[in-house]
Amino acid sequence: MKQVRQTLAVRLRTIRHEAAAINTYEFEAGDGAALPPFTAGSHIDLHLPNGLVRSYSLCNDARETHRYVVGVNRDPASRGGSSCVHDALRVGMTLTIGAPQNNFPLFEAAPHTVFIAGGIGITPIMSMIRRLDALGRSWELHYCTRTPEATAFADTLREYGSRVQFHHDGVPGGARLDLAALLLRHDRATHFYCCGPAAMLNAFEAAAAPLEDATRFHVEYFAAQEAPAANGGFTVRLARTDRTIAVEAGKTILDALLAAGVDVNYSCSQGVCGACETRIVEGVPEHRDMVLTKAEREANRSMMICCSGSKSASLVLDL
Repeated sequence: MKQVRQTLAVRLRTIRHEAAAINTYEFEAGDGAALPPFTAGSHIDLHLPNGLVRSYSLCNDARETHRYVVGVNRDPASRGGSSCVHDALRVGMTLTIGAPQNNFPLFEAAPHTVFIAGGIGITPIMSMIRRLDALGRSWELHYCTRTPEATAFADTLREYGSRVQFHHDGVPGGARLDLAALLLRHDRATHFYCCGPAAMLNAFEAAAAPLEDATRFHVEYFAAQEAPAANGGFTVRLARTDRTIAVEAGKTILDALLAAGVDVNYSCSQGVCGACETRIVEGVPEHRDMVLTKAEREANRSMMICCSGSKSASLVLDL
């Protein structure tokens, strides 16, 4: 049977201004009950009043069961998500969210952890910091923003002292963080987590590429790096019903399935949230998501149907 993601009703309890264009939104269960637990690095899918569904990272302490807190940056190039959050959400509103999911898990046993955040990429890292601090683990944070005014959670982070270093490249005398030098300063047991704009993530992955043990380097993308595969010209067979659906040029697999009335999970439609991950039975996909690792792609076990295509004439999916 199709796996249905749990949804729940929550009430928006508080909105706080954190930095230029960044607010946090605190939700509590609509019935006052405890919320489903989450782990550091998790996100929730927020069903917005304009009909869109967007994923936002949880930034509060994972030990808390009475609330979820997300940070949202008003993106100048918003496709309707962040602008709706900032303009339409009001304290007291009831909204639907998806239960927490984690595509950016924290390896808690690392002897030392280095966090690198750019802009709104600080949100999942805030939860990770709180988790490692509760465990008494060693960590440090390098937080990159244009200016101090654009730096969310600054007062909270200053309480951690020298473990947190701020880097502002938009002020006189400021400079970008030298990612390559930072990675080389640490031994091979250190784990690194990077979340921020695409340019930072690309630079981080380039700096990490020549180093040993790729499993120590972790990234989370908020947006796709390339357009969804929409060349079409192949078929998708649904293994559970033995139904075959043609994917035409200009359409994604998700488009074709929805048009054919197939009920599937999806959220971001960009391959960054993982909601549409589907098991592959046969065929060779053309991966374009930002969720699966290189090893997971090569294993050929699953794909994100919202953005990925097919290299073979037919795909058989576990649907």
